[in-house]
Amino acid sequence: MTKKQVDITAPTFKANPFPFYAQLRAEAPVFPIKLPHSISRQRAWLITRYDDVLNALKDDRFVKDRRHAMTPEQLKKVPWIPPMFKPLEHTMLDLDSPDHTRLRALVHKAFTPRLIEQMRDQIQALTDELLDGAERSGGMDVIADFALPLPLTMIGRILGVPAQDNQKFHRWSKTLISAGTNRNLLVLIPSIMSFMGYLKKLIKERRAHPKDDLVTALVQAKDGSDQLSEDEILAMIILLLVAGHETTVNLIGSGTLALLEHPDQRALLRSEPSLIKTAIEELLRFVCPVEMATERYTREEITIAQTPIPRGELVLAVIGSANRDANAFDHPDSLDITRKNNKHLAFGHGAHFCLGASLARLEGQIAISTLIQRMPNLCLSLPPDQLRWRGTFLLRGLEALPVSF
Repeated sequence: MTKKQVDITAPTFKANPFPFYAQLRAEAPVFPIKLPHSISRQRAWLITRYDDVLNALKDDRFVKDRRHAMTPEQLKKVPWIPPMFKPLEHTMLDLDSPDHTRLRALVHKAFTPRLIEQMRDQIQALTDELLDGAERSGGMDVIADFALPLPLTMIGRILGVPAQDNQKFHRWSKTLISAGTNRNLLVLIPSIMSFMGYLKKLIKERRAHPKDDLVTALVQAKDGSDQLSEDEILAMIILLLVAGHETTVNLIGSGTLALLEHPDQRALLRSEPSLIKTAIEELLRFVCPVEMATERYTREEITIAQTPIPRGELVLAVIGSANRDANAFDHPDSLDITRKNNKHLAFGHGAHFCLGASLARLEGQIAISTLIQRMPNLCLSLPPDQLRWRGTFLLRGLEALPVSF
């Protein structure tokens, strides 16, 4: 196959990465790439077939904390990280058990399906309010006016962030996500320092004046004599904020685009609203809001598809490719909102299965079904090939989606 280097963070690549992944599945299912020089690491291995991705997500020889995988020589070559980024290195996404299990146990109570279901009315009210505003103006950017404020406001409410700070939070969140593709990390430091400072103040405030929110719950969380440290609380809030809205923005935005590009499926969903649950599962599979699972490292040499991956290497399990694998799905490149037995990996698998999956599903179901029902004449205001995709590392989403109705 052509061994030309592909920039997996380029907006042009994000617009349609699926043909490249299909070629990899067929010819080089375990493929080494040089990450763009903007990302500090040299080499990464893309794993692209469904079964191999599924195994990588649950095999404990792939670890999250590189200190558990790399040799002392390899660790010496790891790029220097400014001290203020240190707490960000210890989110649940970067830990293995028992640390990961402990942190997850302390926070999962806030995300039980029962508690999330109790938010249905709030999510519906907010959805209606956002669409009322859009209707008055006759058009909108689905991302900025709808897909972003909905999950951002909801995760803000769950955490206990004052509503007036939502926009600040989104700016900070974008900064953190861009850190993975930014050549000059130093320019991000002031913004990240502001974010940390704000959160430390919020934590201090909740210690002094507890409220009925998740930050208070994290401050007070105990598992026996176990309590979260300040850095752990900080890392947890940042993870929940970023993960709690960025992925859902992509689901609602790219999911709306997919339905606009498949008018037969949109018409079917309008005529049969009860299909919304299978529709969201299919959109999760088809548009892949999280294109790659977060980083994993090989604890020992591992051979996949006759390809040995040395110890201490960075491995990227490509969910966006697994979800289009013909060995796991019939007609994988077709959008079918009635698809049965949809075993997509959009929320990952195993110990690191997405904690907020039930919240993302509910927000996606309410947002997309309400939009489709209320705006039957929804149409793109730009040709699809002029839409801009975000140049991010692990995620896949639109910069903007202008529509009229």
